[in-house]
Amino acid sequence: MTGHQPAHHPPQRVGVVTESSPGETRVAATPATVRLLLGLGYEVVVEPGAGAASGFGDEAYAEAGASLGAAWAADLVLKVNAPTDEEIAQLRSGTTLVALVAPAQRPELLEALAARDVTVLAPDAVPRISRAQSMDVLSSMANIAGYRAVIEAAHVFGRFFTGQVTAAGKVPPAKVLVAGAGVAGLAAIGAASSLGAIVRATDPRPEVADQVRSLGGEYLAVDVAQEESTDGYARATSADYDRAAARLYQEQARDVDVVITTALIPGRPAPRLMTAADVAAMRPGSVIVDMAAAQGGNVEGTVPGRSVVTGNGVTIIGYTDLASRLPAQASQLFGTNLVNLLRLLTPGKDGRVVIDFDDVVQRTVTVVRAGTVTWPPPPVPVSAAPPATAPAASTAAPATAKTSGTTPAGRFGLIGLGMLATFLLVAFAPAQLAQNFTVFALAVVIGYYVIGKVHHSLHTPLMSVTNAISGIVVIGALVQIGHESALVTVLSFVAILLTSVNIFGGFAVTRRMLSMFSRGEPR
Repeated sequence: MTGHQPAHHPPQRVGVVTESSPGETRVAATPATVRLLLGLGYEVVVEPGAGAASGFGDEAYAEAGASLGAAWAADLVLKVNAPTDEEIAQLRSGTTLVALVAPAQRPELLEALAARDVTVLAPDAVPRISRAQSMDVLSSMANIAGYRAVIEAAHVFGRFFTGQVTAAGKVPPAKVLVAGAGVAGLAAIGAASSLGAIVRATDPRPEVADQVRSLGGEYLAVDVAQEESTDGYARATSADYDRAAARLYQEQARDVDVVITTALIPGRPAPRLMTAADVAAMRPGSVIVDMAAAQGGNVEGTVPGRSVVTGNGVTIIGYTDLASRLPAQASQLFGTNLVNLLRLLTPGKDGRVVIDFDDVVQRTVTVVRAGTVTWPPPPVPVSAAPPATAPAASTAAPATAKTSGTTPAGRFGLIGLGMLATFLLVAFAPAQLAQNFTVFALAVVIGYYVIGKVHHSLHTPLMSVTNAISGIVVIGALVQIGHESALVTVLSFVAILLTSVNIFGGFAVTRRMLSMFSRGEPR
């Protein structure tokens, strides 16, 4: 092709179609994401009425720059759910389809799509790696579903989640158990905790304990070793873990008011967490939200898509459309995920998809390419095993302690010397100095225990308290700076200088931290 000018290719057309699944309220693109697609160079055509169930009218799409028409005839078709046989028949040869096709569970669907000589991108197959998080629709939808699960439970529960003391009596807080601390579970923990409930959570991965606590929950550990995940998704638990977890659920079922289960394993039926006996042990009026209902359910007695009441008055909610119950929010997040995916696939911003199989994200999401099934992709390890040097470091610790003088005898000796020095200081110092030293020692002890009880993620906000304390020191130094003693004046000046640095520096750090949580202008 040397010596010839490259041919100019017109931009591809992106089609946004209407969802045909019963009860589906989401749409694959919103007016806001349409503008972003236009910015990538694409032309956008929206099927009339595609966004009506999400609250987005045809006029809004037209104002955003999209045209209304036959979206199935586009070069790139965006859809939420997998297409039906009738919809597959509408795809033209060479079309690229982006939809939730569940490639691990539906190989027959991939074969049917490959027979149409199309390319299929499955955003539900995005690998769990850092740079692909902005395209992870499963996490986005799980976040919404976890929040909505708490709302559904609170609606059915019929009582306060938070504890209250009123003139009519005391209302105890609700107790909520969340099984699984993935994206959906953490969203449920945060929502239930913000409503004032006592929240407990369990998960096979002990590393999520800090995340649970940071959201206001209590982590219930099952002390059985588990194999670590290598792909970012949950793994099947061992028989020993299942037995220990079963005992935990039996105990909690008798005590909690609400249970939310989120356990899912890709490519396999949902694991059974609670038996009929566990449900029967719950108090009348209790609520269970089984978020794995579509894959068989974590709770015995779950009916997918329905809410049922057991003989002992426990409501089991098996809704499979939790994300769709917040249609506008879900559509916006889903559409943004697709825009981020297309941004990766459109490096020239010229409105044309370019798939690079050397890129692990593009290779993984491409489940059918030009009529050829390319699923499953090569495995993508995302979790590192514990470093092999850890045991050696632990075995070397005693030797290090001996050479550094931190043996038990050495520590007791240092403590004794400190106590002797303190006694001599108090015994021979002026009375005022002894009193000041006592106040200082008590302040150190109190400060140590106060700071030690604060989660490490909240240490930076404590800078504001430090600023206030430094302000008090400045006041004392200002009072003493005019003292007749030159030494007192010099020390007062130094105190003012140092505390001023601490005050201004502390406020600067706190301001910078707070700006991280400020919502900027939309991109």
